[in-house]
Amino acid sequence: MSAHSTYEALSCDVCIIGAGSAGLSAAAGAAQLGAKVVLIERAAMGGDCLNTGCVPSKSLIASAHAAHTFTASMRLGVGEALAPKIDFEAIHRHIHGVISEIAPHDSVERFQGMGVKVLREGARFVSSNELIAGRYRIQARRFVVATGSRAVVPPVPGLRELEPLTNETVFDLVERPDHLLIVGGGPIGLEMAQAFRRLGSAVTIVDVAQILPRDEPEAADLIRGVLRKEGTTLFENAKLIDPQRHDTGISATIETAAGRHELGASHILVAAGREANVQDMGLELAGIDFDEKGIKVDDRLRTSNARIFAIGDVAGGPQFTHIAGYHAGIFVRNAMFGLPAKVDYAALPWVTYLDPEVAHVGLTEAEARKRHGELHVILERMDDNDRAQTERRTEGFIKLILTRRGRVLGVTIVAPHAGEMISLWGLVISEKIKLSAVASMIAPYPTLSELSKRAASAYYKPKLFGRLSRAWVGLVQKLLP
Repeated sequence: MSAHSTYEALSCDVCIIGAGSAGLSAAAGAAQLGAKVVLIERAAMGGDCLNTGCVPSKSLIASAHAAHTFTASMRLGVGEALAPKIDFEAIHRHIHGVISEIAPHDSVERFQGMGVKVLREGARFVSSNELIAGRYRIQARRFVVATGSRAVVPPVPGLRELEPLTNETVFDLVERPDHLLIVGGGPIGLEMAQAFRRLGSAVTIVDVAQILPRDEPEAADLIRGVLRKEGTTLFENAKLIDPQRHDTGISATIETAAGRHELGASHILVAAGREANVQDMGLELAGIDFDEKGIKVDDRLRTSNARIFAIGDVAGGPQFTHIAGYHAGIFVRNAMFGLPAKVDYAALPWVTYLDPEVAHVGLTEAEARKRHGELHVILERMDDNDRAQTERRTEGFIKLILTRRGRVLGVTIVAPHAGEMISLWGLVISEKIKLSAVASMIAPYPTLSELSKRAASAYYKPKLFGRLSRAWVGLVQKLLP
């Protein structure tokens, strides 16, 4: 019997590997346009975002925010300064209850209802136009690799042997850590640090560089102060040395320019970057180029095998759920409509869900200076916003990065609900809307959104209230009856 005869042949228009955010969006789009779709997922439907990423992390952050209101409300004259009662087992139920509420949207049943054939198997390419999944040998007009990414454990001697927590395991905790040591000062590490600190854990962060390296320095400075004020211990530009597990927990040495610090903790969480899931898929047999950063794609998300696309984290670009959905749209336009749609990250937004939130879109000041040279930079602080004053939440700012002629290149907002405010600026950048449109809009009072209008108006103030304007007004007043 030949090797081919041991498998059941299956053909389709689109075969997608991975049922995370990118794969599910691509499957839904293609199926609803009438394509015959096969979707392959060997693990949980919904992928990282639903099960171990955005959904559980934001659910934990919501619990932490609720706990923080007990002490924060005192600045508004409400309540007593009592520590909240933390039921971590109930928080665990809350997190997984939210996952359960959202899961039907990503379920096998929903996609089968769209006409998608869902295979709960691993997948491996065996040639440039075939792959094997379970008992099936699948041929497709187009393949999509959407296998996502996973947490990286840094090459610190002894760290991997400790089997540290990652985003894949930290949300399974049913008891609150007494002292959580977090390796990594990026968005995930800082979000978890603030959440666990507000829920009563002692928290220490150690990072080989500085926190929030992709964000504006002003944002990192503000967040650094917020975390320390709340009691988080922060070691930047530091090395973790000789981590060991003992009966009572974990010990390690932290080395900084100021010297060495001996540390004991109950738990250790690694949040130091992610790597693409490209292993054991037969990518070489399919003629797909890849490296440790992910699968190499062109600006239409096609791999070196033009019949195969890679989307989401595995494509080696920005690792955000909203980018996964964006990539799926690029694929659908290319493969379903035959349009040469290309990725464009000029208006790429991201949000770090701290309190206050850090939201950004477009270029940072440093990136913009490299590309454009001379800039106009506007920074307006939250303490000039009346809504922020009423809520005693005046830490934060908006920073606009403009060309000298006022074209918006990038925006950072640090504020409560900054993630809800940044979309306006994404629209301004993507649609090349004039800054004057934001300056002249009517913003409801009092809202945090007035901060955007104030920042846009600041660009025009020197001209509006300058010598020529004053002279013109003087002349008009003389001529008017």
